[in-house]
Amino acid sequence: MSHTDIQASDVRSTLAKHILADGYDMVLDLDNSHGSYLVDKITKKEYLDFFTFFASNPLGMNHPALDNDEFILRIGKAAINKPSNSDIYTEYMAEFMETFERVGIPEYLPHAFFISGGALAVENALKVAFDWKVQKNFERGYREEKGHLVLHFEHAFHGRTGYTLSVTNTVPDKVKYFPKFNWPRVTSPANHYPETEETIEHVAKQEHIAIQQAKRYFEIHKDEIACILIEPIQAEGGDRHFRQEFHKKLRKLADTYEALLIYDEVQTGIGLTGKFWAHEHFVEPDIIAFGKKAQVCGILAGKRLDEVETNCFKVSSRINSTWGGNLVDMVRFQRILEVIEQDNLVENAANLGDDLLEGLHHLSAKHAHFSNPRGKGLMCAIDLPNAHARNAVVSECMEQGLMILGCGDKTIRFRPALTVSKSEIDQALKILGSAYSTAIDRCPVATD
Repeated sequence: MSHTDIQASDVRSTLAKHILADGYDMVLDLDNSHGSYLVDKITKKEYLDFFTFFASNPLGMNHPALDNDEFILRIGKAAINKPSNSDIYTEYMAEFMETFERVGIPEYLPHAFFISGGALAVENALKVAFDWKVQKNFERGYREEKGHLVLHFEHAFHGRTGYTLSVTNTVPDKVKYFPKFNWPRVTSPANHYPETEETIEHVAKQEHIAIQQAKRYFEIHKDEIACILIEPIQAEGGDRHFRQEFHKKLRKLADTYEALLIYDEVQTGIGLTGKFWAHEHFVEPDIIAFGKKAQVCGILAGKRLDEVETNCFKVSSRINSTWGGNLVDMVRFQRILEVIEQDNLVENAANLGDDLLEGLHHLSAKHAHFSNPRGKGLMCAIDLPNAHARNAVVSECMEQGLMILGCGDKTIRFRPALTVSKSEIDQALKILGSAYSTAIDRCPVATD
């Protein structure tokens, strides 16, 4: 049996017949890309990858623990058939679950649910919260459903599906013209770096305003708010970090007003911040949504859900999907988890993240238009004066062999693989500095 043979030079035109093929001007060479380097199959050019497929590739390309005959046979066996994991169970799934429990599931988040897609993970976290809050209100004497609101934050990205459209508010094109709920939205008091007495005082005032807004919403919408939804670090919104003090206040709010605290860890999870989960830097949530580096997506939920006997984890089919994630993704994630555990990659992210952040501080000190270097672990970022300057530098980085993304209004974000080396970080910083100088020289208006 044969398969269609498409040449690399024809990939883009073939795709463009039916999809908006406006991605990177390259064709990925899956065979020859390696570690932190992506290879263009047409030009043979190598790119140092600090993009990692929108932060979803934890081990880089063709890691030897996956690219070997034994694992290829195992994952190939899992790929031949696609069972409905929600109701048909396999040894593969149980082995994945055992590994995930050992390496990545906190004791305080015992309930799990799997699905394909980070937005759908968030979606189901919200469904679990609505179910919990409505039943809580029935226990309080309400006779009609009450508890369908989500308190969320400005600059947030949580996905592009039904419920998540109402809480995503980064780029307007991603949500405009689609029906949305008018759920309560609160200002997001991001920190600024380096921290000074002045910046800390300013952020503390903004935190106070945000908490007062939240309290006001809880009072206006008595018993209607099911949950507080937030990214531990707002990623697409501009790598916006919140102080631990703010996270603690959100935890207190959720407890005071009988709402669930949900962390969207789709991008921040699986070691990137120097902890397996970013929330470990802050407070324990009631639910987290995960995806990207996890390959399979889903939610983990805490024991507070068990305050309602008939919660979504106890009643059959309250939340469900045909494939309950994807068995191939589970097999791949199991192996990734084993590598993370064996090679201490979370610790590696913490240590090398310090080197990356130090390098960004040096660039900020050297070049006047770099500012606000920040990060936890390898989840680092730096700002330029405006989007024009940022885009010019990102484009020049690509020309010089560094693949990197912008986010927010003017930010460059770093998303290397957990396996990144010190020399690769040094190389990325060197290219960034060179790209900055070239871009600004060519386009001085970029600094306006």
